[in-house]
Parts: sequence; structure tokens; C-alpha cells
Amino acid sequence: MSLWTAAEAAAATGGRVTGDWQAGGVSIDTRNLAPGDLFVALQAARDGHDFVAQALEQGAAAAMVSRVPEGVAPDAPLLIVEDVLTGLEALGRAARARTKARVVAVTGSVGKTSTKEMLRGVLAAQGRTHAAQASYNNHWGVPLTLARMPADTEFAVIEIGMNHPGEIAPLSRMARPHVALITTVAAAHLEAFNNIDGIAVEKAAIFEGLEPGGTAIVNVDLDTAHLLLAAAAAQGAQTVTFGTQSDQYHLISAKLSNDQTIVQADLRGTPVTFKLGSAGRHFAMNGLAVLATVEALGADSGVAAPDLAAWAPPAGRGTRETVSLDPGDESWTIELIDDAFNANPTSMTAALEVLAAATPHDGVGRVARGRRIAILGDMLELGADEAEMHRAIARLPHVDALACIHCVGPRMRLLHDALPNALRGHWVETAEALVPHVPGMIDAGDVVLVKGSKGSKVSLIAEALRKTGRHSRSQTRDD
Repeated sequence: MSLWTAAEAAAATGGRVTGDWQAGGVSIDTRNLAPGDLFVALQAARDGHDFVAQALEQGAAAAMVSRVPEGVAPDAPLLIVEDVLTGLEALGRAARARTKARVVAVTGSVGKTSTKEMLRGVLAAQGRTHAAQASYNNHWGVPLTLARMPADTEFAVIEIGMNHPGEIAPLSRMARPHVALITTVAAAHLEAFNNIDGIAVEKAAIFEGLEPGGTAIVNVDLDTAHLLLAAAAAQGAQTVTFGTQSDQYHLISAKLSNDQTIVQADLRGTPVTFKLGSAGRHFAMNGLAVLATVEALGADSGVAAPDLAAWAPPAGRGTRETVSLDPGDESWTIELIDDAFNANPTSMTAALEVLAAATPHDGVGRVARGRRIAILGDMLELGADEAEMHRAIARLPHVDALACIHCVGPRMRLLHDALPNALRGHWVETAEALVPHVPGMIDAGDVVLVKGSKGSKVSLIAEALRKTGRHSRSQTRDD
């Protein structure tokens, strides 16, 4: 099926085409380019023009370029534009303009990608749904997601992120959502802002792109909720709230167990119980926000609620796996909670609550008593208060339920020093330095959490844990 013809792409971008081609997709990376894609030669760490010849050899339908690259024939199928990123943005706007889809934009300091995936899953059961396969939420990810949207899409979920002030509003204006959801506001990327209020103001900029009569969905449990509500009102948006303090989408309870969360809620006066196939109070809040969003989009929350049980967290964001330590003994396993993709104080608190709710297994292994073990990497981009934020982890209420905390990185040295002796495990400067110690740190029956900012590279430790034996994705989960 054609996503873009040469004529349509030229009209959308104001560019000049060579050849008469049709593209079935849009790609920015030759490593995952499919035959028939339009290859967009963005300039990032490498100049995409250097890969145009390779893309065409791999079967790309055409390439969007700002010049004819060396080694590419002048009559090759091309879309020549003044600037490639500007051209991609124009293609995204044109894709948005030609669809009648109901669009939701999602942002938040924590939970953007998980919530996007929940929405993708529940909306796909009710109509043709489009969302990015990965966390494409930045200045090129949002237009790429839009440019890939088929014209007959009925629901679209657009994730929008930021690192610095001024990033969200232009992306939201490009997406033109009917519904805009802010999952939460927390101390993430704080070094680029004066305080958490500054983060809230930037997150609230997502409302600037709302279509006339659009809906703003706000977590009223946040200390910064008044800023979000004021921003929504300033845009003339209809406001919908969720949370334990909301009288619209009210969270009554969230009961955590090993691999699920049972949620009781009240949806505008209708009691609802739904299950998530992953443990986490934060996932319960995201699920509640999803149901509010579904209704705001005009879909059926009664159908969506049971469908939430089929959701599983994206890799590295709380996924749970069973790792076998002894192929000859099925009882010799550990449970790995891989949350190594990002970290800030809010998500760290949530992850430790999940670990505390997990049930280790006794009677197996060398120790014969299952333990809850945390391996924590640095939380990055927290600004001037980062030292105290790391020390404060030692005072979190769920820490007492753990057997040991291993610390990775210079900032986590502060936590290591603040921990009581009984909880203090290894401290290392880098994740690579801990990898050789992994086999001796764990035992059958343990539940092991690996959590840290992506830059801390604690994903290397999660991978080392997997390599201690064969592993299988838990068959009972869905986050």
C-alpha cells in the first residue's frame, strides 16, 4: 500500500522529485529500512547523505535529500528539499492534515512510553491505530511518527518529550491533538530548569497544540497540578482530571503482587476494576489516565478496561524475566526486573515499591532464603540538588524490605555511604566494573531490580544477569 507518491511528497514539502515513485514507509536508518521506504537523509551523529546509495541498494523507493550525494546517479529516485529536517516536518504536517484520525499527544516526566503503549493496545481493538514503535518523541521523532501515519488511521498516539525549555509546544502544534495527556511531573532533566515548576510549565505547553474544543487530561495528585490546570484553561481546553484526589477519574486502590496490579477506580460515577499484568502503583495511575483518554477520544472505556491486562512494559522499563541459573533444576531461578532505561527520584521510588512487593522464593540456592536485591545506577540531569536526591533513596519507605543495595556510579556513592551497613552492597565507579561480580551477587530465589539512567549503563548489568543462565520472559505478565 502506498503511503506517499512522489507527487504527494513533493506537494507536502515543496521539494523537487526525480522519477515517479511510491513509498510504503518512511525510514531514517538503513539498519531497519524496509524495501519500498522513503529514506530521509537526516544529519545527526552522521550525515544521512552518506547512506543514500546504500539505502537505494537496499530497495528504498526514494531518498529525501538536500543535495545529490556523491556516488548517487542524478536520475536516482530522489526528493530534493532545501533542508531535510524541515522537509520531514512538512511531511509530518501533511500526513496529519490528510487524516481524520482522533489524535492524542502524551507527555510526562515518567510513564510516557508505557502510557503510549497502553493506549496503542486498547485503541487498536477499537479502530485502526497508529503510534511509533519506539520512543520517537523528540524534534525528529514526532515528525517521523506523523509522516508514517496512514491516511485511513482512526486513532493516533503521539509521544512528546523534552530535555530543555521550548521543545514541547512546537511538537504539539505539529501533532494537533484532540486530547493531550500529562502523566506526571517529576524531577527529570531538572538541570535545564530552575525548579520543578519550570518542568510543569514546559509539560503544560502540550496544551498549546490542542485542536479547538480539545481536552486536557491532568493528574490532580501532583503538587504542580494548579499550573497544569491554569495552562489548560488558558488554552480554552476542556479539562479532565485523574488521581486519588480526582472526582472524575478517581483511583480508589491499587494492590500490587508479584506480576500484576489490581486497580479499583471510579470513572465519573461508574465503579471499575481492572488488572494490569505488571506490578506498579505508577502503572495503575497510567492505566486510569488511559481510560480517561479513551473516553475523551470517543472510544469505549468499558471495552478498554479489560484490554489493559494485555499490556506489557517496553524493554528496560520494568520488564520482568525469569533467569534460569541451572538448566538441570527448574527451581534454580531468579526474577529480573529490568528498569535500566531511565531513572529519577519519582521513578526510583516506584521501582523500589515494586521490588518490595515482589515475593522471593525460599528453600532454593546457596542461601536457601530468597532476597530482594537492588542494583542502582546514577540518576542523571537532576541539577544542583542531585547529591541530596541520591542520599534520600536510603530513607525511602520500601528500602527496609530489601536485603541489599549495590550502587553504580559517582552519584550513587552518596547513596552507598548513606545506607546502613546491613543493606550496603558493592559500590563501583562504572557498570562495567560490576559485571565480573554479578554471578557471586545473586542466588536462586532472589528478585533483582536493575535501575538507573540510560547513561549509567546499568543495562550492561541486566544483560550480565541474563547471561548467568538461560532466561525466559515471564508468561504471566503484560508491562
